[in-house]
Amino acid sequence: MKLYNTMTHNKETFVPIEAGKVKMYACGPTVYNFFHIGNARPLIMFDVLRRYFEYRGFDVTYVQNFTDIDDKIINRANEEGVSCEEITGKYIDEYWVDARGLGVHDATFQPKATENVPEIIALIETLIKNGFAYQSGNDVYYRTAAFTDYGKLSRQPLEELQAGARVDVSEAKENPVDFALWKGTKPGEPYWNSPWGQGRPGWHIECSAMANRYLGKTIDIHAGGQDLIFPHHENEIAQSEGANGCEFVRYWLHNGFISIDKVKMSKSLGNFFTVREAAEAYGYENIRMFMLMSHYRSPMNYSGDVLIQAKSALERIKTAKSSLEFIGENGSDVLKDNEREFIASLPRYRERFIEAMDDDFNTADAISVIFELVRESNSLAAETEPSKDFASSALKMLNELVDVLGLIYGEKADDSLNAEVEELIDARQKARADKNWAEADAIRDKLHEMGITLKDTPQGVVIERS
Repeated sequence: MKLYNTMTHNKETFVPIEAGKVKMYACGPTVYNFFHIGNARPLIMFDVLRRYFEYRGFDVTYVQNFTDIDDKIINRANEEGVSCEEITGKYIDEYWVDARGLGVHDATFQPKATENVPEIIALIETLIKNGFAYQSGNDVYYRTAAFTDYGKLSRQPLEELQAGARVDVSEAKENPVDFALWKGTKPGEPYWNSPWGQGRPGWHIECSAMANRYLGKTIDIHAGGQDLIFPHHENEIAQSEGANGCEFVRYWLHNGFISIDKVKMSKSLGNFFTVREAAEAYGYENIRMFMLMSHYRSPMNYSGDVLIQAKSALERIKTAKSSLEFIGENGSDVLKDNEREFIASLPRYRERFIEAMDDDFNTADAISVIFELVRESNSLAAETEPSKDFASSALKMLNELVDVLGLIYGEKADDSLNAEVEELIDARQKARADKNWAEADAIRDKLHEMGITLKDTPQGVVIERS
């Protein structure tokens, strides 16, 4: 398996720290609002990476945090006249609605920053002891000049950062590019007691402390959006390696940006959509399909048209699955020679799927393999008297590959039809038996408007829901 490592700008063979195990961290949301389409991309993509590792037999410990103390949260709480806990509690609950709607599995650990303040304080104390941090009033700053490798992830040398930095006279820093580890309390802000007085953590130190607590000093994979490379992930490296004296992360993975109608998504431009808004218009499953149809490092363009295309693509897979399920129950007991050859070829689909995913987690090519399986299955399903054995074998492989990507998860457990639909289907069958084709077609059209499509096959009527 090869992964593109942002640190080296190369695809590298993945070798875990401990054989058979993967320690993986992904930066989670800052919970002051519904998360948007751009936030959904790493959430979905790295959920699939975790699933794929598990599919390949790895024991994965996956950590994704909640940032629940931050300037944005404080500002939102002040605007609404409520506590920060009310804001974060509300939007963590809303996060779960959208994340589970997108088919994202819960991480192994999903800690809140506020639950790890003692660990954050201990990490800052270690950085001060090691000469990488200093107190200034009630604040504590990271001393970037002390970390000789600062800028190695983003490839921005410290000298260039210093030259371009603006001096803020309100902050007593040794260097303009030093960043806050601990912020002294201000009126109206939540605070915790610390050796430096009352205050709260800086943003960057939170992830270093939580990664260290739940995964250890060195982890296999750290993932997130490209916008986090600098300064967030750069600062995480400086903090973690400055405190622990060893490599923090073996492989850095970053997903590409999403544009809205070919314009970079930006809150300042007002051209962004929350996942909740997109799901109401197009459905959660189709958002997930849209994300997986491109390589995770490639830029993507979000629009209504591409969501409709994703829905159509997913429907092709669902239709094939439904057809194979139907034939598996109602098909012939006689296995034909061409079906036997197809069954013998099925392992090759798995091999090609793995080849795609092993090549830097290429979900786009993996989906292409699934569509080839769908196309061949559909061709055999359309022949006279397809067999149960063919259908069950093809369905097993289709389900296996689809499940790795987490597709087709939103089907209701109760697939029963309501009484009105059942009556219409029975009436259509009677009309066909009476050769009343006009009546049968009229009922079929009415069912289609209700989201029910009927397909007549030699084995009987196949019912599909849209």
